[in-house]
Parts: sequence; C-alpha cells; structure tokens
Amino acid sequence: MNPQAKMIFTASLLLGTTITITSNHWVMAWTGLEINTLAILPLISKSHHPRAIEAATKYFLVQAAASTLVLFSSMTNAWHTGQWDITQLTHPTSCMILTAAISIKLGLVPFHFWFPEVLQGTSLTTGLLLSTVLKFPPITLLFMTSQALNPTLLTILAILSAAIGGWMGLNQTQIRKILAYSSISHLGWMTIILVYNPKLTLLNFYLYALMTSTVFLTLNSMKVLKLSTLMTSWTKMPSLSAISLLTLMSLAGLPPLTGFLPKWLIIQELTMQEMAPSAMIISLLSLLGLFFYLRLAYCATITLPPHTTNHMKQWHTNKPVSMLIAVLTTLSIMLLPISPMIFAII
Repeated sequence: MNPQAKMIFTASLLLGTTITITSNHWVMAWTGLEINTLAILPLISKSHHPRAIEAATKYFLVQAAASTLVLFSSMTNAWHTGQWDITQLTHPTSCMILTAAISIKLGLVPFHFWFPEVLQGTSLTTGLLLSTVLKFPPITLLFMTSQALNPTLLTILAILSAAIGGWMGLNQTQIRKILAYSSISHLGWMTIILVYNPKLTLLNFYLYALMTSTVFLTLNSMKVLKLSTLMTSWTKMPSLSAISLLTLMSLAGLPPLTGFLPKWLIIQELTMQEMAPSAMIISLLSLLGLFFYLRLAYCATITLPPHTTNHMKQWHTNKPVSMLIAVLTTLSIMLLPISPMIFAII
C-alpha cells in the first residue's frame, strides 16, 4: 500500500476515535464511528486476497448495521426526552437498542460471529488495530451510558461471552482466531463490571490492550500465523519465544503477572455487590481461556519440530519495533507490584 495512503487511513482512525471519545452529542459520536469504519476497510483489504476482501465486506455490513442501531437508539431517546446528550440516555427501549448496537460493534456474544472471521482475513498488524484501537470508542460509549443500562442483560452477555470465547478457542489451530476468541472472553470481564464500577472496565481494557499489543507484535516479528509454524519459532528466536510464554500467562490472568490485576479487582467488586455466584461462574469460565493460552505457550517454548532442519537465527531485527516489544513485554508482566499506585489513580 502507498505510504501516503496508509498515513491518511491511520490519521483517520485517530481522528474518528478522538471525535467519538470527546463528543457529548450522539450524532458526533456516530460520525466518529463511521470515520473509523471507513478508515479501517482499506487496511483490511490491502492484500487483495479473496479472504481479505471477504473480511472487509463482512466488517462493513456488520458495522453499518451497528451504526444504524446507534443512530436509531439516540433518535428514539430524543423523540421521548428531547435530549441528544450521550449521558442523558434514559428511555428503556433506547438503552436496550444501544446495548445491542455496542455489542455488535465490540463482538460480544451473541453478536460475535463476525469477529474471528474478519480477524482471520487480515494481517496481524490490522488485527491488532481491530482488537484494541477500534474497540475503544464503543467501550467509551458504554462507559458514558453505564448508569442507564440494564445490569441483568449485561451480566448475561458477559457470562455468555466468557463461555463462548473460552469454549470456541479450544479447538482452533489458527492463531488469529485464538486471539479473536481471547478478545471476546476478555470483553465478558469488561462488561460484567460496567454498571457497578465503570472505571474498572476502562482499567481492564487498558491492560488488555497492552497485553494484546505485546502478543500481536511478538507474533508479527516471528512471522507466525499457525500453531504448526509457532513450533519452529524457538530455533529462530529463542529469547522472544521464551518471553512470550510469560506474556501469554499474563493474558490468561495468572498471578503474579499484570493480567491478574483486573480479574482480582473485578472479582472483589462483584463480591462486594453481592454477586458472588456470577464472580464464581466467570472465574471458572476463564479456565477455558487458560487452556488455550497454555497450548500456545507449550507450542512456542516446549515443543520442538520433528525434524533436524537448521534455522538461521535472526540477527538483523527492526530496532524500533524490538524496543517497543521489550517495553510492552515488561509492562505486561510486571505491573502487579505497583497496583497500589494504580488504585490511587483510579
């Protein structure tokens, strides 16, 4: 792709995200979401492969339907209350429609079917954008309207997302699909706490984006797309494969790594809200995700390929990307000890 075109699309992504997260009016928020959708489509379909074109088409149709529902929800609220302010969403029907619309945009169960297919049809760098940057505006809209949403509906969506995200990831051999189901499972954790403590939802999203960025960039530098090719990565980049083990364990939420922090806080908050059964169910469902993270880690670090082909170790690497991976990996592993400072911030 032309570098100038890529720069324009990337700038449009930043612009659309900024418009949505800083707007108070529903039409401006909708405009930002549309700019995001139109900016990411050329990046998804840039390889001109039939699967990439299919992924871009699916993404466009799903996001167009979700944007229509967002606009319809805000119009319905405006008809009944005369308010176009995002924080003044009070009509029950509008709240239900908005929950469905944002669920479609994020890929929450039962509107999750498009996300693994789209991620499988794109490159790892575009997949990183889809999993992190493009989820931020819808999460922000949920954060701003959290006081008006139905907690029972969100809890059901969250537990279903954690279950399906963990269950469907077990049988996958394509790494991008595994990461897509991982994203769906993490969205369940963000959704279940949204009504009770919205700041925890944002903290969870920030840490998830940090850890997922590390995993995507690591896999991209190792040029790995399938479990079978992941098995040969140890002979080429042993140090990066070893450190990716810790990053994957952090993404699974094991203590004493960074990923344990949001799960610990969410379980604590749910218990304080007298929702111990929900906390127990979603904790048990996260064990499904732990299995496929362990599977990835096992393939990356313990399994050796069943042949004796010699691989040249990569000595010439992209220095800025290597530095970025090093910083992100350190943060993905070692943030738990400074959790008191994080508590003070939030």
